[in-house]
Amino acid sequence: MAHLHITAWVVAFILLFVVVGFYKQGKKQGKMLHMILRLDYLLILYSGGSLFAEYTKISGELIIKIIAGLLAIVAIEMITVKTNKQKSTKTWWIVFVVSALVAIILGFTRLPLGILP
Repeated sequence: MAHLHITAWVVAFILLFVVVGFYKQGKKQGKMLHMILRLDYLLILYSGGSLFAEYTKISGELIIKIIAGLLAIVAIEMITVKTNKQKSTKTWWIVFVVSALVAIILGFTRLPLGILP
């Protein structure tokens, strides 16, 4: 399940940049890809929930990772919506980078179901 979760995140990162690029160019394909990105959120939430269910001990780091991951999804959505409306996204990019880094670092290094030893 960890590999599905990681794959879904990588797809979300790629789609984020593609959608933002299309919205900045004013292309209509951005809307379709934005909907696909929203479906990818569901895959991320499903796989993350499945990973969460596998934990036998709930720790503070796990709770922080969950909050950081959810905040990263919110930031991705706000970046795409605000880019489509041609509003400033600087704050949401900062939120996205920080929350994604926290989630990735905790997931790969500190938590036991990560893929690194």
